[in-house]
Amino acid sequence: MKIEVDFDLCESNAVCMGIAPEVFEVRDDDFLYILDENPGEELRPKLEEAVQACPRAAIKLVG
Repeated sequence: MKIEVDFDLCESNAVCMGIAPEVFEVRDDDFLYILDENPGEELRPKLEEAVQACPRAAIKLVG
């Protein structure tokens, strides 16, 4: 599976980081960083929750 973020929509509000800090990080520069673009299947439930929780619908899972 691959994570894609539409950075034009993303507001870097860190909701995804709160759900899956292994994969998402908002740094001091207030930008979202993807720490692992191809995480393992064991993280799928957390990532699906992050996709649903994103206030701007900027995250999607592919595959």
